[in-house]
Amino acid sequence: MPANKKYLSSPLQRIAKITAGLIGGYAVTVSFFLMLSLWLDRQSTFFALIFAGFLLWCGLLILAFLAKNGWKIWLVYLGIASLFSLVFYLNPA
Repeated sequence: MPANKKYLSSPLQRIAKITAGLIGGYAVTVSFFLMLSLWLDRQSTFFALIFAGFLLWCGLLILAFLAKNGWKIWLVYLGIASLFSLVFYLNPA
């Protein structure tokens, strides 16, 4: 029995959610760990990025599919990644 059409998203929304989860989630993950490296030891932070970063990225990928609008999740992910990047790049240390 096929799924009800009213619960399925359009192909464009599906592409927006997939790319937001993959690319936007990766940008948020890397920028978060870059910002975290300002306050913690850089070597241990980048080591944590290898393991915990994958878990965070997977969580953000799943979160993108829970959103109703793919473009809004793109906007949220880009905003969060920009905020983390600004904190990292504008830090005087």
